[in-house]
Amino acid sequence: MRRTTVLRAGLSAALFLTTVAAGLSTQASASDTPANASPSASEAPASSALITAMQRDLGLSKDDATARLKAEATARTVDRAARRAAGDAYGGSWFEAGTGKLTVAVADGSRQKAVEATGAEVALVRHDERQLDATLKRIDSLDAPSGVGSWHVDAKSNSVVVGVVAAHQDDNDVRAFLDRARRSGPVTVATTPRAPRTFAAGTVGGDPYYTGNVRCSIGFSVYGGFVTAGHCAQPGAGVSGWDGSYIGNFQGSSFPDNDYAWVNVGSGWWTVPVVLGWGTVSDQLVRGSAEAPVGASICRSGSTSHWHCGTVLAKNETVNYSQGAVHQMTKTSVCAEPGDSGGSFISGDQAQGVTSGGWGNCAGGGETWYQPVNEILSRYGLTLHTA
Repeated sequence: MRRTTVLRAGLSAALFLTTVAAGLSTQASASDTPANASPSASEAPASSALITAMQRDLGLSKDDATARLKAEATARTVDRAARRAAGDAYGGSWFEAGTGKLTVAVADGSRQKAVEATGAEVALVRHDERQLDATLKRIDSLDAPSGVGSWHVDAKSNSVVVGVVAAHQDDNDVRAFLDRARRSGPVTVATTPRAPRTFAAGTVGGDPYYTGNVRCSIGFSVYGGFVTAGHCAQPGAGVSGWDGSYIGNFQGSSFPDNDYAWVNVGSGWWTVPVVLGWGTVSDQLVRGSAEAPVGASICRSGSTSHWHCGTVLAKNETVNYSQGAVHQMTKTSVCAEPGDSGGSFISGDQAQGVTSGGWGNCAGGGETWYQPVNEILSRYGLTLHTA
């Protein structure tokens, strides 16, 4: 469902005023902006439309959705403090929706009280984050068969979880891969219904853009352009917008290994700090990019399936697409469909990442991965455009 011209013009005009006040032409590195800060307790955690989407997709009441977003904002702040308190004993963290608390894995009991003093729950574990990341890196060096969908560090199980496509779990090459993976360190095996795929579509951020005969979705506005998925096009490729007019070109793109890119904006186009609601929910302003913990609610906007919500399932996961492995992805329970690639993942009013791929669809459900936005900003020296 396309937005009407009236809605687009009205939104653009309102946000243009915000853009001018913020200093549209200012250039700075990602580390120079306070945009990563969580909203203060006095601010609303999200618009009513985002809460409505969470009610629909997560089965929450309005009060429960509001309370959860506030608890998740607190958890983001607690996680930073807990990581400092745990030091090299930090083993990861996850948000418990039932309690509204952040749990932090700690590999040294002597750090427990210091971590608890930050407001976090503590789970004592055997392996710290560095050990788990080293295991992940060793598995990354292996040649994975197509029957292996992904692998990621999972703080809750204190291991690297390897996802195997259910129909291929007894394949000899899958078993051989798992044997090698287990020799790399602590490994847990899980099954997934289908193999992941990218969500680019032929001839077809939330808003759509077109490059050649491919339609993808815009992720987030940055000063000078927008970020999106790398598999949508190579550097230099021209981009046209929803109305067919020229926007700019891919200035940088990486896929596989990564799945991110950025496009410069010109020719009468300008950037605005917004994620589209497609008329189903109101458009969402972006106020920062503080990272949501595992277990937090998250919503996605794309040009095919529009608004859908779910939860963060895992971080730092390696996804084994047919084109090659992509690293440091975040897995979610949100559905997506072809054409949604590159679109926005947002938690509350905090940008999280750009849609990469997954399995399933929005009729029957599925899982979708995104490339974290802060990595993209850092890689290209970009600054997120925030309200």
